[in-house]
Amino acid sequence: MNAVYINSASCISVQDTLKENFSQDLKAGPSVQILKAVDPNYKEFIPPAMIRRMSKTVKMSSVASTYALKEAGIEKPDAIIVGTGMGCSQDSEKFLKNVIDNHEEFLTPTFFIQSTHNTVAGQIALGLQCHAYNFTYVNTSSSLEFSFLDAQLQINDGEAENVLVGAADEQTARTMELYRLNNTIKKEEDLPADYLHSKTDGVIWGEGAAFFVLGKDKTESSYAQLRDIQIINRLDIEKTTSFIGDFLAKNNLKPEDIDAVILGFSGDATSDVYYTKAMDAFQNSALLYYKHLSGEFNTASGFSTFMACHILKEQQIPEVMMIRSEQKTDIKNILLYNHLAGNDHSLMLLERA
Repeated sequence: MNAVYINSASCISVQDTLKENFSQDLKAGPSVQILKAVDPNYKEFIPPAMIRRMSKTVKMSSVASTYALKEAGIEKPDAIIVGTGMGCSQDSEKFLKNVIDNHEEFLTPTFFIQSTHNTVAGQIALGLQCHAYNFTYVNTSSSLEFSFLDAQLQINDGEAENVLVGAADEQTARTMELYRLNNTIKKEEDLPADYLHSKTDGVIWGEGAAFFVLGKDKTESSYAQLRDIQIINRLDIEKTTSFIGDFLAKNNLKPEDIDAVILGFSGDATSDVYYTKAMDAFQNSALLYYKHLSGEFNTASGFSTFMACHILKEQQIPEVMMIRSEQKTDIKNILLYNHLAGNDHSLMLLERA
């Protein structure tokens, strides 16, 4: 495939990632079960009459995509591709509650219409009056990675020059209750969470939206070159090292060529063993983690991709992300490894633009 560049990166997360020099104020949140995203002033971007009808996912995505397009200097992208694990679940819950409360009669269709997963991509397109290719991927924790793959294909096939790619997920009260009941979310007595050496199962849940503009040409605002992506649904723990090694070999790289590895340690003892196993292959690389800053959720890899872009551009690794205090002076290649509860493993290789 030809080179594809990440020309802008924007993120709304549980950190204040929209402000300048945000990396100096990154704070971990290991002592609560659920982390809420820092909301921008939505009225600056969305008419007040529309805000009331929008779910949080749509609002976060509208603002993050606006920032991404502005940074890339693009008014209308040639394609809009969005990944999400849960979609607009707030509206889904409202619709189902109406079904129950009204005994399946006299239902208004509004919440149902707005609850579909492709609402985010559709709302962004409506706001931009963009009639180009518009697609949504719903692939749990690899939703963003599939979106990036599609964007790569669109650009390499000559179908698009600049593609807006994003990923977003929100929290809802009922879903969080269910996650507590089935122990997806860490129990109160197991807090604060030890992300790197956890002895208990469960995670701290987060939310957020991350958007990027991918282009065929390198620009002054380029963060990184998207080298390659690989996704596998199930992975034997013993094959973790070969999974990563084969991916690097395909890109003519060795483990020692990787300057930084960003791992998705979530504090879940059962599934974090994959990351511990992956660390064995990288003796000379800076090892980083990030879910203590973002929380775990279906598209948390959007936050790690955003952080990787800034690390490559600024050539500086935030100390709060370091697993071991090995600061690199020259960062060229970053490998991102993520999964959700041991399923849907993804590798993404970024190179300094």
